[in-house]
Amino acid sequence: MKGSTPGRILRWTRRLLAVLISLCALTGMLRLVLPATAATGEPPGVYRQLAFIRAALQDGAAEQAQRLFPEGYFFSHVLYGLAWVELGERDPGRRREAVAAARWALHRLESPAGREPFDPGLTPAHGVFYRGWVNWLRGGLLKLQLPQERDPDQVRRFAADSAEIAEAFRDSATPYLEAYPGQAWPVDSTVAIASLRLHDSLLTPSFGDTVARWLDQVRRRLDPATGLIPHRVDAATGEALEGARGSSQALINRFLIDVDPAFAREQYLRFRDRFLAFPLGLGPAVREYPHGTDGPGDVDSGPLLLGVSLSATVVALGAAQAHGDHSLAAALGNYGELAGLPIDTPTTKRYAFGLLPIGDAFLAWSKTARPWVAEAPSSPPEAVSPWWRVPLLVLLAVVGAAPWAPAMLRRRSRGRAVARTVPDIA
Repeated sequence: MKGSTPGRILRWTRRLLAVLISLCALTGMLRLVLPATAATGEPPGVYRQLAFIRAALQDGAAEQAQRLFPEGYFFSHVLYGLAWVELGERDPGRRREAVAAARWALHRLESPAGREPFDPGLTPAHGVFYRGWVNWLRGGLLKLQLPQERDPDQVRRFAADSAEIAEAFRDSATPYLEAYPGQAWPVDSTVAIASLRLHDSLLTPSFGDTVARWLDQVRRRLDPATGLIPHRVDAATGEALEGARGSSQALINRFLIDVDPAFAREQYLRFRDRFLAFPLGLGPAVREYPHGTDGPGDVDSGPLLLGVSLSATVVALGAAQAHGDHSLAAALGNYGELAGLPIDTPTTKRYAFGLLPIGDAFLAWSKTARPWVAEAPSSPPEAVSPWWRVPLLVLLAVVGAAPWAPAMLRRRSRGRAVARTVPDIA
């Protein structure tokens, strides 16, 4: 019977499902148009993201990430600390909290667990990956504070570590130092060189010649296929073993602007031209391999979908912000708000249901990106049309309206039937 209890339950279940689908579609549309990034001030939701990340780290998320890839523990903490440094710079009211968070992250990195994957026999000790990122975070901690507020021990450590890193570069025949025995990735040396530039902006300038020599060596070893810094090189000669890839290019372009803004702008535009994609004609994303080239995913890129690397796309948001490419940064941020399935609470925000907190750390760090040494650059030519959202908005509108279409068609059909049965009294 039409009015039976099972029938009513079914009808109400269908209506509830239709309402939920429509609300999800509307939420998606809002996420595509509301600001997701900010050139100044706190980027929307980042403070709550950091609250979620801190709780996850204290609950063992870094140890879980370490089981996924060799730098999982390290990246989980260093990105958390760096995002806090930038948030403290953007919002002076949170500076005290930012200093405490950055110190906590630095302490965890200098613990046995933080050092464990890295070989103390390398030059510099523990390898350029570990030393470069730690030096960058320590410099950021000092940058947050007035000179009279800085811990003298941290200042001494920053100066001594910078000098040791610079000496390793001066003594090397290649611009790319080892991160692991017999293995070198240019992105790691780029971070370390940027930390020397940060040193010279905070303390007595000492490493200008080292940086200039490094840049000269890098320019002579670019990937011939793309004109970009290669992904992986021979540790002894610095010659490319693997051409430019999106996962390392996004990171390189995040740091290179603080090393040499002119060279960085040239590299960034090449990167954007060769790696930015719009899969299926929808939102922007970053390929792992240049246009016209395909390859497998790995621990650096993560799984590839239509050639796109999720990790490269997230980090490229930060590179875009650092280079003043605010239209691309906003587009990547909005697309992430849609595809990342964020869950908001009054005190936390997490993406992908909070299943991979290290991904949240990368995103928080990217959303807060700005140059730390160089002046804020002028905006490059736009690579993203302001109309890129339209196909997705139309798709979401169709999805939101679809559950109601059968009912509307039935009402229209009944209306026509009634009209045919009403006698013509004329």
